[in-house]
Amino acid sequence: MAIAQKCSQGLSSKSAFAPMKGSPACRPVRAAHATRSVRPSSRVVDVRAQAVSAPAATVTAKESGASSARVSNEDINKTVLSIILGGGAGTRLYPLTKKRAKPAVPLGANYRLIDIPVSNCINSNITKIYCLTQFNSASLNRHLSQAYNSSVGGYNSRGFVEVLAASQSSQNKNWFQGTADAVRQYMWLFEEAVRDGVEDFLILSGDHLYRMDYRDFVRKHRESGAAITIAALPSEERIASAFGLMKIDSTGRVVEFAEKPKGEALQRMKVDTTILGVDPETAKAKPFIASMGIYVMQAKALKELLLNKMPDANDFGNEVIPGANAQGMKIQAFAFQGYWEDIGTVEAFYNSNLALANPAKAQFSFYDRDAPIYTMSRFLPPSKIMEAEVVHSIIGDGCVIKSGSTVKGSVVGIRSLIGSNCTIEDSMIMGADYYETLEECEYVPGCLPMGVGDGSIVRRAIVDKNARIGEKCQIINKEGVREANRESDGWVIRDGIVVVIKDSNIPSGTII
Repeated sequence: MAIAQKCSQGLSSKSAFAPMKGSPACRPVRAAHATRSVRPSSRVVDVRAQAVSAPAATVTAKESGASSARVSNEDINKTVLSIILGGGAGTRLYPLTKKRAKPAVPLGANYRLIDIPVSNCINSNITKIYCLTQFNSASLNRHLSQAYNSSVGGYNSRGFVEVLAASQSSQNKNWFQGTADAVRQYMWLFEEAVRDGVEDFLILSGDHLYRMDYRDFVRKHRESGAAITIAALPSEERIASAFGLMKIDSTGRVVEFAEKPKGEALQRMKVDTTILGVDPETAKAKPFIASMGIYVMQAKALKELLLNKMPDANDFGNEVIPGANAQGMKIQAFAFQGYWEDIGTVEAFYNSNLALANPAKAQFSFYDRDAPIYTMSRFLPPSKIMEAEVVHSIIGDGCVIKSGSTVKGSVVGIRSLIGSNCTIEDSMIMGADYYETLEECEYVPGCLPMGVGDGSIVRRAIVDKNARIGEKCQIINKEGVREANRESDGWVIRDGIVVVIKDSNIPSGTII
């Protein structure tokens, strides 16, 4: 019997782990039919029940100095360890991070943010993956263990996807003080991987939306002989001042950093991005390169920086990398020319999700056979739509949309229940963590079921999981305010977007 898989189809550096003041390779599904290889080319990653394997195709690099670099699928699997920075308290995404870590926030109806970097790693044949976090890590840990660990580990591949939560020890009584400090506190564990053959660390962020083959990134890093290579996004002048920018020399080596420069300082950061392989037309329109907060670092260089040269540095983007440059370490830039979005704020998160459902705006798609985004196998039934109108929307698994309802330009997450004669426009309904029985509903005042009640209107809003919206409610930001904090009533407004908090009850007839 064959194995089938449930699958589908970054710019300023910040101290994501600063303390607050005061779920592919997914689990295997048994199927009665044979699976076919989704990638006949050398980039194939065949995800199976007990191992992630790939053909032993080799990417041959051009001559760099006296020798040439060779990066095979097998080599990258053995010599690269991925470290995903899960972020701190997630204050910019609050209240979506009230009860979960930032990488565990739902995305695109069926997924979570963490699925993006993990899937990119698996598609690049990198199967040694750690995720560092220190806030509300329970749901993140559950998702990763159920979605990936039975599939990325095997006798030969020795892969894993694990959460490393902040903890105190006899040597260190502090929580993570920043991105670099988080890595430093677990350097003892990463050194074990180095003894097993790991040569480079791939440092990623858990709140970016993009698709990237890291093998090209690692290959360029090793070709150049750099201690650190930074993924850079060519940017136009209109948005460049909002990010951390880099200046490079004629070889692509980073020689200067500037954090959100403006005026003359911004103009001084212009570079010729054709040096990094950008086509002349794009290089002319986008003469700046912004750090994506994604790095490849030599293991020995990272250890030397964090433990010896800069033992008090807490942040990679603002301290460690500029400091390494000042000390003469070679830092190289790598141009990424695909779609990339930092979705660390409520507004960016909302816009990125809704763009997935809009053919005119969508720049990222989950429907990529060659580089799928994996997630947990939930074994949910198909969604049921009963005489309802659905236009330019994404509907997750196991949903019920009753008759007379209209869903336009929206994302409807797993297990969502939308009652009769409802209007859902330009909204994200995250769904529910479980199906509720009548007996369970009786424990809720008025037996208000999870989902959107009959006759309700939800417009330009995010409804978090397990929320209960009664009948004839209007979630429409009637007053048109930009910010409001009614957390005690189960909702807030951020950037003009109404956010109904997870597990909240909105009584029938409520108008927001």
